[in-house]
Amino acid sequence: MFSSSVQPALVSLLSTTSSECLDLFRKSVDESLPADSFICLLNDVTSKPEPQAPATLISPPIFVAADDGEGTEGHTLCQTVLHIQSPTLRTTFIRCPASDVHLGLNHPWLHLQVRNLGREWSFEVGVVDRARKIGIVRCSTFQRDPTLKMTTPPLLHLPLSFPVASTRPLTAWSTININLPSLLPHFSSASLISQDDTEPDDEVLAESRSQKSITVPVPSGGYSHISYVKVYATCRLRRIWLSQTGPGQMLPLEFDLYGQ
Repeated sequence: MFSSSVQPALVSLLSTTSSECLDLFRKSVDESLPADSFICLLNDVTSKPEPQAPATLISPPIFVAADDGEGTEGHTLCQTVLHIQSPTLRTTFIRCPASDVHLGLNHPWLHLQVRNLGREWSFEVGVVDRARKIGIVRCSTFQRDPTLKMTTPPLLHLPLSFPVASTRPLTAWSTININLPSLLPHFSSASLISQDDTEPDDEVLAESRSQKSITVPVPSGGYSHISYVKVYATCRLRRIWLSQTGPGQMLPLEFDLYGQ
């Protein structure tokens, strides 16, 4: 998609502060759950406008008790954000690009600004090595240990946790930074191969683990580019971007999180 384009050091895939923020994305919801599975834009402070009926917003969680004995959500953003909600993660998501072509962006760092809504949440990214072998990196709040599933393409599933709330949480928002090239060696780690490669979410035929480890090509060379980014329910998103230099870089002011 962008492999033949000049690529700046920082590329924003999603920014809810801009109009038509989902132009590059495909949306999917669970049509069997119209009240519970939906994607909408709203203000993080007021949760307005409400989604079209029968969709019903979940209440943001109260994380800890403040000194006065009452709970707090932490600082919210007085901005429009993207709300993705569903009890069925695999059916409710946004995906960039909208088609099956590769993004073709060679940036090694992926960044997401996300709000913890106290529900299970997951996102994944397709990575491609210089030999054009593809792997999927999935990060999930419900995953307890790193596993490698020898599906086609292979899936590296990593645990993800939000910062532990203190007695005075600053905000429920976090910026997640992932260095993609550092994950490629884990696709060749036999110790991570899952004992059960037949999770319903993967929808693959059951085969022996040893047979899969032999026949499935895994990315093992140098990092080349990202093929796609996919964010599942349930969360709120403000921005997704890619960079060449990681979290220590100077960012435009609009990338900062300003709460109230």
